[in-house]
This record gives sequence, structure tokens and C-alpha cells, in this order.
Amino acid sequence: MPTYNYRCEKCGKTFERAETISEHETARPQCPKCGSKNVSAVPGRIYVVTSKKS
Repeated sequence: MPTYNYRCEKCGKTFERAETISEHETARPQCPKCGSKNVSAVPGRIYVVTSKKS
């Protein structure tokens, strides 16, 4: 299950939440610090895997 990052517009807390892709489309997450539902999705980490060829 992918994790998505959010930032609370009220208190500034950044948090992540595990959601299915379909849940993410309709999710209205709540800030774990202040309880506000005024949150925005923020870009998460990107992992790049490469292989060395000898």
C-alpha cells in the first residue's frame, strides 16, 4: 500500500498516511496534531534504482 504525504494548512505539520490508490482519490485526511481537515498533498520521496553493467 503506498504512503502519501500531506501538510496541514493550519499548523504546518507534515505527515504521511498509507492509503490504497482508490482511497487516495477520495481521501480527506485529518491532521494528527491539530485535527484540521484543511490539508494539502505534498510530493513524496522518489527512489531511483539503477543497475551497473560491467
